[in-house]
Formats: sequence, C-alpha cells, structure tokens
Amino acid sequence: MDISEFEKNSLFNIIFRSPYITNSDDKKNDEKSFFLGIDEAGRGPVLGPMVYSAFFCDEKHLSVLNDLGCADSKQLTEERRSSIFAEYEQHKDYLGFILKVLSPHMISTCMLRRNKYNLNDMSHDAAIELIKLVLDQGVNVKQVFVDTVGDPDKYANKIRSHFPKLKITVSKKADSLYPIVSASSICAKVVRDQIVQSWKIHEFDEEKQSIQYGSGYPGDPQTKRFLIEAIDQIFGFPKFVRFSWSTASTIIENKCVKVTWDDDEDENATTNTTKKRKSEVIETSSTTKTLFSYFAQKNVTKNDTGNRRTSGSHFFRAARLKPAVFPM
Repeated sequence: MDISEFEKNSLFNIIFRSPYITNSDDKKNDEKSFFLGIDEAGRGPVLGPMVYSAFFCDEKHLSVLNDLGCADSKQLTEERRSSIFAEYEQHKDYLGFILKVLSPHMISTCMLRRNKYNLNDMSHDAAIELIKLVLDQGVNVKQVFVDTVGDPDKYANKIRSHFPKLKITVSKKADSLYPIVSASSICAKVVRDQIVQSWKIHEFDEEKQSIQYGSGYPGDPQTKRFLIEAIDQIFGFPKFVRFSWSTASTIIENKCVKVTWDDDEDENATTNTTKKRKSEVIETSSTTKTLFSYFAQKNVTKNDTGNRRTSGSHFFRAARLKPAVFPM
C-alpha cells in the first residue's frame, strides 16, 4: 500500500482508503447490504503507530473471506497476511477498507496532555470515526462487528449512541469469531508492519540507523536496549517512540537532564539562579547552566574526506529547528 503521505509527516494521524468501487446507481447501492468489521494493530508496542481498520464486505459475498483464508492476523504468518491483503483489490467491487493510522507522537502527546485522553478513548473514537467514513462513502452498512476495547457492553452502547440504526456486535476475540473482523485485523497488521519496517528515524545519524529495535514491545530486551541507545539528553526520544509508555518515561527520567520550569510561586525569588527565567535553567550533576547553551550555533566542520559536515543534534535538524536571531 502507498504510505508515502504518512512518511512525509509521521507526526500526525492519517486516513488511508482502499480502491473500493461504489456503484453510481444509488438504487443498486441501497439493494446491497454490507457487514463491517473493526479491529486494530499495535496497541501494546512502545514503538510505532497504532492502526485501526474498518473492513466492509457485501453480505452476499462474505464467503470469499473464508476462501481467502481470513483468520485472526496474529495466527497467520507475515507472508500469508500480505498475500491475503494483496488479494483484496481483486474483489474491490464488493469489499474494501478504510484505515486510520494513529502516530506514536500523537498517541503520547494526547495521553500526557493536561486534559488526559487515554488509549481506550482514542480507540473508541477511531472506530466511530471509521464507521462514519464508511457510511459517508455510500456503503449501505447493516451490521457492525467490533473487537472490544474495555467493557464490551459499554463500548457497544457508545457506538449505538452514534449509529442507532445499525446492528452492533462488540465482543472479546472478535477477530477469531467473525471473518469480517479477521479481514480487518489483517489490514491493520499488514499496514502497520509496512509503516514500521520502512520508518526512517531522521533523528539518527547514519551509524545509528542500523540499531535493531526488536519486536517493539516493552518487555523485549532488544527493544529496551534500543530505547537506551536512542535517547537524547535534551530532545528525548525520536518520534518513532511512544514516550508516554512507562518503559520510555523511566528512561527519560534517568537519562535526560533535569529542567526547572517556570513556577508562579517562585516569581519573587531573588537568588542568582532564580533571577533567570526558570524555564532556561538546566541542572546537571556538576553545574547549572542555561537551556540555550545546548542550542548554541557551532561552526560547520569538514570530515576527513573534505566533505562539509553539519555539527549539532540530528534531533534539532529533524525537527527543522533553526537558531533564533534576536535584534540587539
């Protein structure tokens, strides 16, 4: 699948659609009755995005899902998942899908903002958004099957409140029970794998690009080693990392420099340290210095081959930041 739009800016969420062919005859569209399955991939990993999928199929052609071998994506090999996913396009006149990719940066930013937005709510809202997008595309959905996140009954009632005319089924292990959800889980898993495998960590120099990150799950020793090697004392983690996960936040706490931020109760302090804006103060084990000292512009140097080499943090350049110049 073409994921180039997400690769251009992986900071934000994005929607992908399959090339489903909608009949121009509204009457014929109304005569069709579609099943819709919702599932996700990448909920647990500390690395990469979470992908939500809404897969729809004409009720009269549901048997094709069994013919293709649709099953819970976790029970299929990567090769088999990719093969099934590729075959979907051959049936685009009666089945299709819409995906929502939730970027790791957006996931963590939402989870840590002052008004907390947790992963369950993100998942519920993604599912509701995808159902709406499918309906807006002119697909005559009659039944929706969802792999649950949290309590199945509460989740089902939440969806029904938005779509009272649809028959909603929410259950545990739906990806194993309903082929329409299995087909959806394959979409989510294949596209997430494609994004993760092709992700270029722009915050790394060429030498670091070869660092292996393992499965991406917090308990994986190789993933833990990657996180330790990936951390920058000022910028934290690359955008590939969900920095709100406890595994990552613990490393930030232990490895990054401590910053003292503005505090209203200290506005009248008179010590030499607090005369500076406190947001500018960095405390290290041996000294206290301003935050701006980490961003001082350095001269461009040449390496041994005579090529120009830009000094400074790759994190700084990956974020497209430039030193601010203030008039004297």
